[in-house]
This record gives sequence, C-alpha cells and structure tokens, in this order.
Amino acid sequence: MWSQRGVVDYGLAKRATVQSLRSGRTTRNDVCDAHPYLLRAARHHGEPTKRPCPVCERHNVTHVTYVYGDQLGRSAGRVKTSSDLVEMAREYQEFRVYVVEVCQGCSWNHLTVSFVLGTDTPPGSTGADGRTAEKT
Repeated sequence: MWSQRGVVDYGLAKRATVQSLRSGRTTRNDVCDAHPYLLRAARHHGEPTKRPCPVCERHNVTHVTYVYGDQLGRSAGRVKTSSDLVEMAREYQEFRVYVVEVCQGCSWNHLTVSFVLGTDTPPGSTGADGRTAEKT
C-alpha cells in the first residue's frame, strides 16, 4: 500500500516459536491456543491464504486484520479486509494495522506483521498532493 509505514515484521519470532515447538522445548498446546473469538473472526471475516500452517501443515492459514487508532472511533479494534484498508488509508490520518495468521484446523495463531496506514496529513491541512484533508 502506498502509505504503509512503520512496518514491523514478526517473521523471526514466528520462526523461533516454530523451531521451539519442533525441538520439543514448547508443546503444541502452548502455540495452538487461538481464542474462540479469533477463530470465529478467521472463519467469518478472515482472508484465506495459500500458505500451509507451520504446525499441522494440513490447513492453510487465514489472515485476520485488525485496525486501531484514535481517529477510528467505533471501528477501532475491528476486523477489516484488505479492500477496507485501501479506503481507510485515504480517509484517516493515521491508524495501525495488525495482521494475525490463524489456522482454523489446529488453532495456531501468530502476529505476522503490523504497520501504519493513513494520509499522514492532519485534518484541514494541505497534503503533499496539494489537496486539503477532510475533517473526520
């Protein structure tokens, strides 16, 4: 996305968790502990991927995307789709996005990436494109 910034990739933490599981230092119950609400969000609002679960390797993981930000009001903490993010990035000054991968088969879940989206232009001021930001 064009306004994506402040990206934090949790790939190393994921690899460490999976390695800990495979080496026997961590049990499957320790890492396959998705909350029922997260599993429900994955089932009804998640975006399927073609990547297999790193634990059970039988199911593909689903991405569940949450948004948080002061300007979001009642939308803060809600699940959004990628297409929703494109619209929101044009509408709001700044908000943080968290993408969690979830296996609906074994309940594996892990935060994969977080980043900031938005116009980065305070409401009522002129942005880099010369347009005035809408007040929200």
